[in-house]
Amino acid sequence: MIIGSGPVITNDPANPFFPDGAVVVQGNSIAAVGPAAEIRASHPGQEMVDVGGRVIMAGLINAHTHAYSAYARGMAVHQPTRNFTQILENLWWRLDRLLTLQDVELNAGTTFIESIRNGVTTVFDHHSSPNAVSGSLQTMADVAGRIGIRTSLCYETSDRDGAGVLAAAIEENTSFMKMVNTDEQDMVKGLFGLHAAFTLSEESLDAACAAKEGVAGGFHVHVAEAASDEADSQAKYAKRVVQRFDDHGMLGPETIAAHCVHANPDELELLKDRDTTVVHNPHSNMSNAVGVASVVDMIERGLRVGLGTDAYTADILVSAQVAKILASHHLADPTVGFGQALQLAFVNNPKICAKYFRKDLGVLKAGAYADLITVSYRPFTPLHAESAGGHLLFGMSGSQVNDTMVNGAWVMREREILTVDEAAIFARSTQRAPHIWEQM
Repeated sequence: MIIGSGPVITNDPANPFFPDGAVVVQGNSIAAVGPAAEIRASHPGQEMVDVGGRVIMAGLINAHTHAYSAYARGMAVHQPTRNFTQILENLWWRLDRLLTLQDVELNAGTTFIESIRNGVTTVFDHHSSPNAVSGSLQTMADVAGRIGIRTSLCYETSDRDGAGVLAAAIEENTSFMKMVNTDEQDMVKGLFGLHAAFTLSEESLDAACAAKEGVAGGFHVHVAEAASDEADSQAKYAKRVVQRFDDHGMLGPETIAAHCVHANPDELELLKDRDTTVVHNPHSNMSNAVGVASVVDMIERGLRVGLGTDAYTADILVSAQVAKILASHHLADPTVGFGQALQLAFVNNPKICAKYFRKDLGVLKAGAYADLITVSYRPFTPLHAESAGGHLLFGMSGSQVNDTMVNGAWVMREREILTVDEAAIFARSTQRAPHIWEQM
């Protein structure tokens, strides 16, 4: 199959841009990328999919989100939410306790459909449903399989709901990881989810590490999201959050440390030394008023910093724009943030995926997985290799995505989801959500 022709933004430094390009897809992989005329000449007889001049790009990656929060959209919160602890206690920890496996299925369905609509083809999700732990990750994986989106899933292990839920969470993570991390189809991976240092005792961290011994994969954990996390760690354990996790052997190249807003320079150096991934979530950090992650400094130090949405949006393109604006504003320097925002979304998110998936993602080049999108974007200034970054950050958004392909199969064409009944799933969610709201 030849997909073309139109401007192709590849994310491949060797061939970053083709003004009139095309992509050859064979099976679930990309066979070739290049000028449309050359591609057609070198691949005679191939089916030609005409994208009408739309921009062709690699599928986008969301490195940290929470599908379980889906019902919160439009929901009134009647309890105080004036600080991060209150936000957790009076919103998210009330919501997640109400979820059944049916809700887990609906939340995954709406979240993954919305992701596909915004051109996101790989999602790293961090799940919580304390009264429906067992089977929750497989439920999400089944939904992802039906929709056709690539995922990394984990369950949020925490002390907050008692020893029984803690044990169930540990078992859910390890059993799921054992099952999927050797899956040859490479469409779903598992990480060991942890909530945060302030909701996990030393004994619980020891139990998590013991259960994970010999199980392939890393951890996915919130790190120093709010100042209160660091204060709690120092008060209880006389050490900072990153040091505490490192003392348990939890850092490393397959571990994701989300946020790191209040990680100090020593902690950043430790994360770098352990080759641990950091994921920036600018929308969330601003909305929760927890502070601003030192993303520019992190990148200058050599950390691998990716970009997530923390469920505030499914639009990673808009999140990249916000990351740029926030960095400029926070440092009072309009010249910083642009290159770093592009690096988060289009360089480092693919590098994160490379830690878990067998073929390249987030790039259009021969041998990479055929995860790609077309964008209905009509530029009114020149679009070329040197200007593409500016168009990505300040011209494009997820709402312009027209077609989405994952693993060589179309999951959305002309804005229509092809794999599941979107209207039925959204209708079920709309019918169910008020019952959750009433209990909040």
